[in-house]
Amino acid sequence: MATASPGAVTELLRAWSDGDAGALERLMPLVEAELRRLARGYMGRERRDHTLQVTALINEAFLRLTEARQLRWQDRAHFLGISARLMRRVLVDHARARGYRKRGGGARRVVLDEALMVSPGLSVELLALDRALGVLAAADSRKARVIELRFFGGLSVEETAEVLHVSTDTVKRDWRLAKLWLLRELDAREGVDPAPQN
Repeated sequence: MATASPGAVTELLRAWSDGDAGALERLMPLVEAELRRLARGYMGRERRDHTLQVTALINEAFLRLTEARQLRWQDRAHFLGISARLMRRVLVDHARARGYRKRGGGARRVVLDEALMVSPGLSVELLALDRALGVLAAADSRKARVIELRFFGGLSVEETAEVLHVSTDTVKRDWRLAKLWLLRELDAREGVDPAPQN
């Protein structure tokens, strides 16, 4: 597997945006390992009998990426952020297509915690979390992106800071506050009193 400098990736992304069709073909081998890591992070939080596999998720996200050609790519971090968002959208669309009820019927309570970052067998009700993230994004888009990148994309604090162009302290603070907000939102949707704040 080839390893490329961030500058080489950025150069290829910009060439692709400028109309060089071959740039995308040269780019994919350089970012494939990172896309696989993102996809494994997403799929690790899905139920074990999920019909999508890591490769299928990457392929579907790749197809959607080819439609984003007009996007003005900033750098490797921007590419990873957009890829993470596209993978989440693929999974949400897949869940909706499978006929999940609009109000989260059969949903399991989501425990959004640091343990989820390293517990690949846990499953969450993706549609309920997606709706809650939508509400959070309307109130504070950066905090929603932190949850998306760290929880769904499996990015580290440092990688998330790079994607969002903020400090690691900001990411840690946003992560902590966004988790609390989401827990309260999800509890309220279930009709459960939110957990008291310590």
